[in-house]
Amino acid sequence: MIKFSGVSFAFNGHPVLDEISFEVKAGEFAFLVGQTGSGKSTILRLIYMDLMPSKGVVIVGRYHSSHIQAGEKPYLRRTLGIVFQDFRLLEDRSVFDNVAFTLHVTGVRSREIRKQVLQILASVGLSHHRNKMAYELSGGEQQRVVIARALVNNPHFLLADEPTGNLDPATSREILRLLKNINTSGTAIVMATHNYELVRQTNERVLQIQGGKISEIRL
Repeated sequence: MIKFSGVSFAFNGHPVLDEISFEVKAGEFAFLVGQTGSGKSTILRLIYMDLMPSKGVVIVGRYHSSHIQAGEKPYLRRTLGIVFQDFRLLEDRSVFDNVAFTLHVTGVRSREIRKQVLQILASVGLSHHRNKMAYELSGGEQQRVVIARALVNNPHFLLADEPTGNLDPATSREILRLLKNINTSGTAIVMATHNYELVRQTNERVLQIQGGKISEIRL
């Protein structure tokens, strides 16, 4: 479970979030919507504790913002998969190696790495591209690699920060369908977006950030 309780955050003295409280439970799919600069990315960074609240508490599983130690943060992040808008792929490595990199860092054995990477690439429809370089792929394919990389550790939650922001409408719908399939298999997802039209194509929970406050809405 992810839980925010009375969380405020200010950047360079400017308030971004004002005592917000909400929960996302295991297996849920929740959209986080709002205009650019409203605080969506800030909330995601608070979840993986790259930022810490100015006030209030963030709880992610057994990790608690008020007493987490610096050495515990990498272990928190292993329970989360993170998908960025700008891909952040290693351009000098193959699709397979981009996904495998996460497992190498955490000390997984080579034979197990190959098995896990091939399984996750199959699940996102990229097995046939595993030996291609990242720059040889389309934008939608690159985002699928990013999603595969985020999922390869079997995270409890997938955090997606504007994952369709650089994609055309048709490709955006494909990525959304992929994320919904992932959610159906049991992974909870929090997806930040300002694309209200995309959100309207689903019946998922919608949390809106506006004026530093959060509220649940229907579109």
